[in-house]
Amino acid sequence: MSLNRPTDYSSVFRSVDLHSSTNNNEHHTSEISVTELIVRRGQAFKLTLKLTQPFNLGFDQLIMTVGTGNDPSEDLGTKSRFGVPGRSLHSASAKAVWKAEVQRTSSPETGVLVLIISPPADAPIGEYTLSASLKDKEKILANFSVLFNPWSSDDWVFLPKEEERREYVLNEQGIIYRGSGDYISPMSWDFGQFEEGMVKICMKMLDRNIKNWLNPSDDVSARCNPIYVSRVVSAMVNSSDDGGVVMGNWGNDYSGGLPPTHWSGSYAILKQWYNSYYRSVRYGQCWVFAGVMCSVMRLLGIPCRVVTNFQSAHDTNKNLTIDNYFNYNGAMERESTDSIWNFHVWVEGWMRRPDLAKDGKYDGWQVVDPTPQERSEGLFCCGPASVTAIRNGEIDLKYDIPFVFAEVNADSVSWLVRSDGSRTKIFSDTKTVGQFISTKAVGSYKRMDITDTYKYREGTVEERKVFAYALDKIVNGSTMLRDAAGSRDRVLGPESSMSTVPPPDPSQPQLLIRFEEVSKPENGKDVNMKMILSSDSSATRTFSVNISVQAMKYTGQPEGNIQTEVTEQKLLPRKDLIVPIKVPFSVYHKYMIQRRTMSISAVITDLQNKDNVYLATDRVVLINPPLSITVSKESKVNQELTAEMVFMNPIDETLMDCTMSLSGSGLMIGEEITNLPNLQPNCRFRVTVVLVPYKSGERSLLVNFSCSSFRDIKSSCIVNIKP
Repeated sequence: MSLNRPTDYSSVFRSVDLHSSTNNNEHHTSEISVTELIVRRGQAFKLTLKLTQPFNLGFDQLIMTVGTGNDPSEDLGTKSRFGVPGRSLHSASAKAVWKAEVQRTSSPETGVLVLIISPPADAPIGEYTLSASLKDKEKILANFSVLFNPWSSDDWVFLPKEEERREYVLNEQGIIYRGSGDYISPMSWDFGQFEEGMVKICMKMLDRNIKNWLNPSDDVSARCNPIYVSRVVSAMVNSSDDGGVVMGNWGNDYSGGLPPTHWSGSYAILKQWYNSYYRSVRYGQCWVFAGVMCSVMRLLGIPCRVVTNFQSAHDTNKNLTIDNYFNYNGAMERESTDSIWNFHVWVEGWMRRPDLAKDGKYDGWQVVDPTPQERSEGLFCCGPASVTAIRNGEIDLKYDIPFVFAEVNADSVSWLVRSDGSRTKIFSDTKTVGQFISTKAVGSYKRMDITDTYKYREGTVEERKVFAYALDKIVNGSTMLRDAAGSRDRVLGPESSMSTVPPPDPSQPQLLIRFEEVSKPENGKDVNMKMILSSDSSATRTFSVNISVQAMKYTGQPEGNIQTEVTEQKLLPRKDLIVPIKVPFSVYHKYMIQRRTMSISAVITDLQNKDNVYLATDRVVLINPPLSITVSKESKVNQELTAEMVFMNPIDETLMDCTMSLSGSGLMIGEEITNLPNLQPNCRFRVTVVLVPYKSGERSLLVNFSCSSFRDIKSSCIVNIKP
């Protein structure tokens, strides 16, 4: 970008060329802009300053000043003064010292100075003003932005491998995993971190955080630290404290906004927040918060990836135990504030942690969770929590490690609630929580399992030692009491009325229970399962079998009782007993429009000994009917691209209120929503759209279909756009 505005300058300064295109390309920011200067700290950039008179390198002194924030200060690192030719002008207490050198290609005798400006690797990120003074004449030369630099070994966010930098900083497309451990469902997500205006949007997020309101100078100064910045972004993505970007909603009423399942990318959300003068966008849940945060972190230059933890514990009373309560019909009770979510999504940011150890022990991936669950230092934010520290049970380290440790390690205890209100512990499970922790693989669309980075293999001596170590820290640091030994026992046999769980009595016959699918559970069709009972008993056993099917939120809370069935069954010696479970679409449909998870629970009572009560549970995630996308094989930038979407109505009802939304950074700006006509049973629609790509490379077209009977059926297609 060249500024040639003589009327804006005194007689000394003629113009400045920021070489934005060249500099941005070298700083890996050309995808953001080639007209606005955006540089990374710890890496030099070039500018050419043209004066109206010759410049004498031996006698003249050009003083340049950079500053960020409303009240720049050398002592806070938000301002730096440096001389041309090179001369130290800063105070002894100055932080973040910038430097400049005159290039040999300069022509001082004609007033042309080619300068190499070097921002330090600890400069605060933000929007800067560059000014210069010469012979008592001072002028603002330009505005530019400074980001973190994962390419610089001096920056705390340095990421050594180029392929990982391309994935975790430069890739605008990603995958977020949802569903459950048995039904892992990949969902394409468009991060769009380099879309138009994203620098201003993300910088405005930083400026509107509550810490900036309380002490703007210190807040801007602290933006040199990715630890601090990630906490600010975590708090600002949700709206719980400070008018952040996304408002959470885990209920059923989404009036005044869109359901969380609608969204397929971050840019539409961030742009709406910015254009509405910072009104929180309605609505989001964990994967939306995480997707938006990943976009902001990548734009700012902090390597970031989205991570899904299946069977994720929410341990509200901080005792590393999740209590689940069931009645005699097998239905889950609502009385527990603890819960095990089908899945929970957060992000990991890559950074050094010298605040935890000087030897780099806790450097690397850090959990940062923008979903508003618990307060941290008074705000709804979480992290950064070192993944290494989580794995080792170091729950006394900053930030919020006890909460994240419980999410992946807590023990699950199931209780049976009798009609008189008394409770019987059925079993304890040490392996349910924290399964298949997943993220997108580098350079491919495959799932990468990173569970081993969070904890030792379940059931190993090391895993139990870490659990005991963390529990000991909790007990010794508070007055909370917990039956640690009992909660770690795996119980396979019947439970007594004792408050702790004894090991199974080998002299008593045991009962093994498992669930199997008869067919894949598809939304729009009957769900067919079978429960299989087996026993080592040599005698026929008679059981009362209570099977309950409930609609579940993905957060593990029951949302409606779909059906209950009570039967009496005989288990013959050394034979399997198969109990069919059928949940008709006509029965479950009204409960499952807004959700995809149902829980099947069975309470089995031995009628020969009614003290022997068994409990088994399974969660089923419905698979949505297919939505297909086809695109023309090849396309170039600014050349039309045709896409066709096809959907077949799989049910015997007319689908009404049909809408389809399309998005995809580089293919179309923002999100387009189209209303469609009603769709009769066993009929299909075909929708053809014409797109004009404006960016090259591998791009994702994301499609979302909603109607009266199905909510937010998603599909995506990878498109390679040539320059």
